[in-house]
Amino acid sequence: MKSITLTLVAVLFSLVSFGQKISADNSKVEWTGHKVVGSTHTGTVAVKGGELKIKKGALKGGEIEIDLTSLSSTDLEGEWKQKLDGHLKSGDFFDVEKYPTAKFVLKSATKDGDKLKLTGDMTIKGVSQEVAFDASLKEEGKKYVLEGAIEIDRTKFGLKYGSDSFFDNLGDKAISNNFDINFKVTTL
Repeated sequence: MKSITLTLVAVLFSLVSFGQKISADNSKVEWTGHKVVGSTHTGTVAVKGGELKIKKGALKGGEIEIDLTSLSSTDLEGEWKQKLDGHLKSGDFFDVEKYPTAKFVLKSATKDGDKLKLTGDMTIKGVSQEVAFDASLKEEGKKYVLEGAIEIDRTKFGLKYGSDSFFDNLGDKAISNNFDINFKVTTL
């Protein structure tokens, strides 16, 4: 009876999705923001944690939390870096004092050739919006690596500062509504 119970438990265990904890130290997120005319700024933001739910090598769900207090530009130094980082963390943009984290919750992952089409809810500044983007999932030993890129319309999350969609006469000071994120998330 004991062996039947253990076998049943093992079978049931194999049918559920296993949550793979995300390694904050081995994951990275890079961003690029654009002015409408001309320049760009680049930077990083840290992954705080989360998990990927993987069953038989297939991504079934997951959640990734981003530490917005770590937001840092990489294309500037000194005083200009401090000014940009401070401005991005202010209420004009991410308001990290009030909203220190952002989150992505995966709703679906469908195979499309070598890529995955991911759809989920992104929450920034307390506003959730559905986003969709391409990614890839690779198994490296006992770890999984999820990589991809996403373009986000910041104005959908209330980040309207410098947007010529909301303000007139900005000229070359207008900031693109979209910013790009490249990410590599690794499990423990």
